[in-house]
Amino acid sequence: MAKCKTDCIEKPLSLVFEKLGRVVGRHPCVFLLLALYVAAALGAGFIFLHEREANDIEDQFTPVNGPAKLERAIVVENFPRSEEFSELRLASEGTYASLIITGLQGENILTKAAFNDIIELDRRVKNIMTGNTFEKLCAKTKGRCLSNAILDIINYNATEIVSSNIKYPMNNGMFLGTTIGGVELDSSKLTSAKAVRLFYFLDEKKTKENPYWLDGFLKLLSNYTEQKTVHVSYFTSISRQNEFENNSDSIIPLFSVTYILAIAISILSCLRLDCVRTKVWVAVLGVVSAGMSVLASFGLLLFCGMPFAMTVETAPFLILGVGVDDMFIMISCWQKTEVNKAVEIRLAETYKEAGVSITITTLTDVLAFYIGLMTPFRSVQSFCMYTSTALLFCYVFNITFFGACLALNGRREKDNRHWLTCMKVPEATGDDGGCCVGGAYDKNTHKEFEMPVDSFFKNYYGPFLTTVWVKTFVCLIYAGYLAASVYGCFQMQEGLDVKNLATDGSYVGSYYDKEDEFFSAFGPNVMLVIKDEDFQYWNPTARESLDLCLENFQNLTVADSGISPISWLSEYMQFVKNAGFNLNSEKQFKSYLTAFLNQSGFSQDVNFTNNKIHASRMFIQTVNIRTSIDEKNMLNAFRETAEKCGKLQTPVDLIVYHPTFIYFDQFAVIISNTIQNLVVATCAMLVISLLLIPNPLCSLWVTFSIASVIMGVAGFMALWDVSLDAVSMIILVICIGFSVDFSAHISYAFVSSEKSSANEKSMDAINKLGYPIIQGAVSTIAGVVVLSAAKSYIFRTFFKIMFLVILFGAVHGIIFIPVFLSFLGTCSSSHVKNKPNLPEHSDTSERRVKAIVIQNEWSADPDCY
Repeated sequence: MAKCKTDCIEKPLSLVFEKLGRVVGRHPCVFLLLALYVAAALGAGFIFLHEREANDIEDQFTPVNGPAKLERAIVVENFPRSEEFSELRLASEGTYASLIITGLQGENILTKAAFNDIIELDRRVKNIMTGNTFEKLCAKTKGRCLSNAILDIINYNATEIVSSNIKYPMNNGMFLGTTIGGVELDSSKLTSAKAVRLFYFLDEKKTKENPYWLDGFLKLLSNYTEQKTVHVSYFTSISRQNEFENNSDSIIPLFSVTYILAIAISILSCLRLDCVRTKVWVAVLGVVSAGMSVLASFGLLLFCGMPFAMTVETAPFLILGVGVDDMFIMISCWQKTEVNKAVEIRLAETYKEAGVSITITTLTDVLAFYIGLMTPFRSVQSFCMYTSTALLFCYVFNITFFGACLALNGRREKDNRHWLTCMKVPEATGDDGGCCVGGAYDKNTHKEFEMPVDSFFKNYYGPFLTTVWVKTFVCLIYAGYLAASVYGCFQMQEGLDVKNLATDGSYVGSYYDKEDEFFSAFGPNVMLVIKDEDFQYWNPTARESLDLCLENFQNLTVADSGISPISWLSEYMQFVKNAGFNLNSEKQFKSYLTAFLNQSGFSQDVNFTNNKIHASRMFIQTVNIRTSIDEKNMLNAFRETAEKCGKLQTPVDLIVYHPTFIYFDQFAVIISNTIQNLVVATCAMLVISLLLIPNPLCSLWVTFSIASVIMGVAGFMALWDVSLDAVSMIILVICIGFSVDFSAHISYAFVSSEKSSANEKSMDAINKLGYPIIQGAVSTIAGVVVLSAAKSYIFRTFFKIMFLVILFGAVHGIIFIPVFLSFLGTCSSSHVKNKPNLPEHSDTSERRVKAIVIQNEWSADPDCY
C-alpha cells in the first residue's frame, strides 16, 4: 500500500521532469533568456517599492483588530477631541517632544545648578524657530500652552527648588509621578530625585507644521552641549517611527556581503582541480538564480500592491541560502550521470532525480510560510507572502535558468574546454587534472570522480558515533540539551519592546533606558469607559455597583490605592450634596450636570447630549509596571476586572483603555497564535511523513525530532535574550520545515538500509547523508550570518533563530537521531526486499528529504535523492 502511494506520487513527477530536462538540454539559450526576461520584466515592480512600504509600527507590529483598537474606536466616538488639551484624556500618544534630565554622575537633580541648566534648556526648546514658534503650535489649556508642573512649582526660579516643600506623588492636586523619578521621600515630602522629565505637547490638528518643529527639536538636542551639570536624553512622538524606518539603511550594505559570501561558499563546494570538471561558473550562476527569484517575486508582489514590511528585508538572505541549497542538489545529480552521454540525456537524468526532491521540498517550505499567514500581525503576513512567493520563483528559476546553465556548462565539458578560457585542453588520464589538462572521469562507471570529503563519514565518523561509550555520551548530551531547553522556555519573555525597533546606539534607546530606570514606579493612568447608554447614574443601586467596581480596580496589585480614581461622578455627588439637591432623581441629576461639567473641568469625561448620557469615563493610576510581564499582567487584570463588573447584580458595562494597550495587545495573542501555528504545521508535516515514509514508527521519530528542535530553539532563544514576538514567532514556524528536512533524511535512510544490524543501518544512513546535511546547513547559515552584524534587533533576531534552527536541526540529523534509531530494532524492519544495493555515498544537500521519503524503492541512480 505504501509502495503504491509513493509510486503514484514519484513516477509521474519523475517522467515530467525527465521530459522537461530533455527540452531544456536541447534549447538551453531559450530557457536562459526567457528566465532573464521574466526576472527583468517583473523586477520593474520595484519602482513601486517606496509607495508599497508599510513601516507604520502600530499597523505592522500590533494585532489586526486587537481589542485595544476597538476600544480606542469607542473612546474616539464618544469623546471627540476638545479644544482644551488634556494629556490624561488623549486617545493616542499625542504629538510631543520630551526630555529626561539626570545628573552627570547620577547625583540628586534637585539642585540650583541643575535647575539653572534645566530652565535654560527649557527656554531654548521654546525658542525653536522652524517657521512657527512653540507658542503657535503648542497644545493649549485655557488659552495657554500646557506647561511642565515641576517648573510651575518653582515659578521658573532655580533657587526655589531647594526651599520648596514638594509632596510626592501628588502635590496640590498635580500628579508628579511621570515628571520626577528616582525619588527619595521623607514621609510624602520629596527630599531628592535622580531625574526630571519635561514634555512639550503640540496641537494635533496642526499636522503640517508639527513635524518641522519636532525635527528642529531633534536637531537642537543632537547638537546641544551647553549643559554643565546635567545629562539630557530626548525623544519625540515621531522618533520611534523615524528610527524604525532608518533600520533599512543598516541592512543594505549587508546584501553585497551576503552574495559575495554565498558565491565563495558555492565555488568552494563545487571546486575541483580538474580545469574542465570544475564548476565555478555554474556555482556563480546558481547564486545569480537565487537573486533573480528575489527580483522577480518581489517585483510581482509590488506590482500587485502587496505591502512591503520591514521584516521582508530579511527574506533575500533566507532565499539565497535555500536557492544555493537547491543548486547543490542539481549539481550533485548532474555529477552522477555518465559523462559520455549527450548533454540533453544527462540533464534529463538530472531532472528525473533532482526534480522531485526540490519540488516536494519547495512545497513543504512554502506550506510552512503559508501557515504563517494565519497570524494577526501584518508584518508577519507580509514576510510570509513575499518569502513563499520567492521560494516558488526560486524553484522555477532552478529548473529553467539554472538548468540551462548546467546544459551550457555540459556542452563545455563535452568539448573538454577550460572553465575560464573555454579553450580546448588535452584530456586528463586520471583524477589529477590541472590547469593544462582536464576532463578526467572514472573509466569504470563513466562518471565524475568522488569528492574526497565523502570518505570521512564512511570510514571515520559513522563507526565512531556507533560505539557504546559515544552513544552513552550522546544520550547525556541530549538530556542536558533538553534540560537547558525546558529551563529556557520558562525564562521566555513575551512581546516586542518598542525600543528594540530603533537601531543600536540610537538616542531613542537611551531615552527608553532612562525612562525604565527612573519612571517605572508609576504606569499608565488607565481609562475606564462606561459605554452603557442605559446605565442609571442617578439610581443608588447602580451607583453602588459602580463604586464596587471602582473598588475592585483600586484593590488590584497594579493599581495605586493611595491615589483616588479621577471620577467625575464622585465630584458631582459632592457638588450636588453641598448644594442640597436630590441626586436620586433623574430629572435633577441631569438638570445640573451640564453646569457642573463646565465649571469643574470634567466636560471631556461625559458624553451628555440630547439629555442623555451616552458614555462616561474615569481613571485609575497604575504602579510598578517595569517589565513586559508586568504590562501583560496589568492588561489582563484590568480586562478581567472589567468583565467582572459586567456580572454584578446591577451590571456595569465598561471597557478599559490606554494608548499603550494597542501595543500590549500582542501579549493576548502571541502565545496562542504561536502554539496554533506550530500545532498546525507539525500536524501537516506528520501527515506528509506518514504518507511518504513507509514506516509509521519512523514517522513518529520525525515528529519527535520536530518537537525537540522547536523546544530547543524556543528555550535557547530565550537564553539568548530573544523574546517571543511577531518577529520570532514566524521563524519558529519556519523551523518546522527545516527540521523536517534533517530528521526525515536520516529516518528514511535508516529504514531503507539493507544492512543487518541497527548500528550498521545508522552508519549507512550517516554515510549517505552526513556531508549533504553539513553542506546544506552551511549554505543556509551563510545566507543569514551577516545579519548578526546588523544594528537592528529585528535582523539580529532573524539571524539568531535561524542559526539555532539550522544548528539544532543538523545536530539532530547527524548525531541524536542516528544514535536513537540505533537503539530501536523495530524501526529497522522495513520493506527492503528486492532492492538493489545502494551506492555508498551522496553529496547532495540537506533539503533533499522529500525525494528520499517519497520513494519506496530507490531509483536507478540512488545517489541523487
